Amino acid sequence: MADTTTTQQPRQWTVRLRADPTPWLLEEGTPAVRHLALRQLFDRPADDPEVAAARAAAMEADPIAAILGNQHPEGYWQKPGAGYGPKYLGTVWSIIFLDQLGADAADERVRRGCEYVLAHTQAENGGFASSGSVKEIRPTPSRVIHCLNGNLLRALLGFGWLHDKRVQRAIDWQARSITGEGFDGYYRSGTSGPGFACAVNEKLPCAWGAIKAMLALARIPTAERSPVANRAVAQGIAFLLGRDPAVADYPMGMGNTKPNASWFKPGFPSGYVADVLQNLEAICELGVAKEERLQPAVRWLLAKQDALGRWKNEYAYNGKTWVDFEKQGQRSKWVTLRACRVLKAVEDG
Repeated sequence: MADTTTTQQPRQWTVRLRADPTPWLLEEGTPAVRHLALRQLFDRPADDPEVAAARAAAMEADPIAAILGNQHPEGYWQKPGAGYGPKYLGTVWSIIFLDQLGADAADERVRRGCEYVLAHTQAENGGFASSGSVKEIRPTPSRVIHCLNGNLLRALLGFGWLHDKRVQRAIDWQARSITGEGFDGYYRSGTSGPGFACAVNEKLPCAWGAIKAMLALARIPTAERSPVANRAVAQGIAFLLGRDPAVADYPMGMGNTKPNASWFKPGFPSGYVADVLQNLEAICELGVAKEERLQPAVRWLLAKQDALGRWKNEYAYNGKTWVDFEKQGQRSKWVTLRACRVLKAVEDG
C-alpha cells in the first residue's frame, strides 16, 4: 500500500525534536502503532482508508492477536470471576491493554470482553474492584480503587460504552469519590477518603490513582460531563499541578521519602503504575496543555529522546503479558508515540 502520509508531516510540534520520528512510527510492520499514529498525530478520521487498513492489520498481528487468542469463549481471560488476577494476564488487564493498543471496538471478541467486565468486575457501588476471586459474584465495594476504576473506565469509554448505564454508574462513582459529594462509601481497605485517598498509599492521596481517574474522565466529551464530574476534573487538575510533575513528590506512604523510581521510567503498556509522561498525557487530555507548570516535565521528556527523536521503553512488562510488546530498554515506538502525542498537544494545542 502506498504511504500518502509522508507529504503531510506534522509541523510545529516537531521543532523541539532532534529528528522527526513519524516515518518510523508509520512503518507498516507495526500496524497498531501506525493505526494510532495516523489517528493521533495526523488527525485522520476512523473511516480513512489507511486508518482502516492499519487497524485491520493490527487486529491480526501481535500483541493484539496474542491477547485475543487467549480469551475464553465466555469472554474472560485466564480464569472466571472479577478478573484482576493474575497480573497482567487476567480479564481486566487484557481489556485495559487492548484499549491502549487501539483494538477495534467493533470486534465481537472485544465487545464480549467488555461485557464480561461489566458483569463481573463492577461492585454494587458502581466502581470496579480489584478482586482476583474466581467466584462469579460481584466483588465488594471495599476493593474499589481509583487506579483500576480509572483504567477500566477509560478502556470502556474508548470502546464506545459511554451511554451504558453500568458505565454511567462507574463514572458517577469516580467523580463522587473524588469530590465527596453525596458519597459515604469510603473504606479502610480501598478508597479511603475524598481527594484520591487510598489505603494502598496509607490513606494518603495517590497520584497514580489520580492520573488514571483523570485519564478516564478526560474521555467523556465535555458537553456530556455531569456537574460533579466537572468538579472532579477541576480537583484532579489542581492536585496533579499542585506539585511539580517533573519532580513527582506527591504524598507517599509506606515510609517512602522519595518518589517511586517508576515515575521516571516511561514505558508501555501501562498498568497501575504511572510515570511523568502519563501525568502529562492526563493533563493535556483535560485541555490544559498550555499550562506553564508543565514545562519542567516537558523539558524532562525532551531530554530523554535520542538523536533520532525516539524514546526507550524503560518499563516494558517483559515476561508478564501474553506476549512481550517491546524489549526492555530498547527504542520504543509506543513510548515515542506517547511522547509525540503530548508534544503535539503542548506545541500545537
